[in-house]
Amino acid sequence: MNRSVAPRRLSLLLSAAVLASPLAWADYPEKPITLIVPWAAGGGTDATARIIASSLEEQLGQTINVQNRTGGSGVVGHTAIANAKPDGYTLGLSTVEVAMMHWQGLTDLTYQAFTPIGQINFDSASLSVSDDSPFTDLEDFVTQVKDQPRGTYNASGTGLGGIWHVALNGFLMDQGIPAGKITWIPSQGSAPAMTELASNSIDLVASSLPEARSMIEAGELHSLGVMTPERLEGFPDIPTFKEQVGSDFTLGAWRGIVGPKGMDEDVVATLESALKKAYDSDAYQNFMAKQGYGIVWRDADGFAQLMAEDDEKFGKIMGEMGLTN
Repeated sequence: MNRSVAPRRLSLLLSAAVLASPLAWADYPEKPITLIVPWAAGGGTDATARIIASSLEEQLGQTINVQNRTGGSGVVGHTAIANAKPDGYTLGLSTVEVAMMHWQGLTDLTYQAFTPIGQINFDSASLSVSDDSPFTDLEDFVTQVKDQPRGTYNASGTGLGGIWHVALNGFLMDQGIPAGKITWIPSQGSAPAMTELASNSIDLVASSLPEARSMIEAGELHSLGVMTPERLEGFPDIPTFKEQVGSDFTLGAWRGIVGPKGMDEDVVATLESALKKAYDSDAYQNFMAKQGYGIVWRDADGFAQLMAEDDEKFGKIMGEMGLTN
């Protein structure tokens, strides 16, 4: 064998070993990062993605390009995140739908296809009624729904099987009321549902409180309460479900940064630390407060636990609703 070949081969082996070692990630990130958003530009998830991306850029010293990948009720974007190379240069803003889509048979994708980095938002479900509603408060609502025949009341706030539809039925089940006792009227979101509620075309809207804020402040609607252990800072006059009927049931829409499964632990640690600083930044905190969005932080481990718990919770509720495939 040519003696000059051996040192060259040894050099290549050493280079490969260095690249495979944790030291290879010491300078991460070294190039721009793509942040995939599974929802359309202009919406709340897109706006949240762009403000957190801007704050993350300052922490990481690299450009973060937000890319909207829409379609399939979140399936297209979440699939693009899961299928990306797990090198830390393609991330995504995952939403609660990842705990719901597979139960509906829309995809085989579950939370296990992702590497959680941090949760940055949580908007709890709330229930709103018109000012002349027969429901005076949450306790009265529960009593009347229990006493009346199935289908007496109807509600809206999102499409069939959407987050607020599931949240309403989860609460009904928590109160010993069968899922589906309130007829769900599918809508394209909370805004058209609120309009229907104000005109007394429906009895109830399930949504986040920020989505109901303007009509509550205008005196067109009032809230029966919010599914949180404590009152929300932005809505101090609206009572929780727990303080009214003693319910510990909580459910809501969350957003968090994830990557594909199999990311390097050092890269995740770098991103988690930078994301916490971005979350704590004045820019992010002020934006979320102005929009009325809930700000909740969970680190990588806490976010992973939430995703697993919600997956199980949604499966149970949606099964009772007859929505699982």
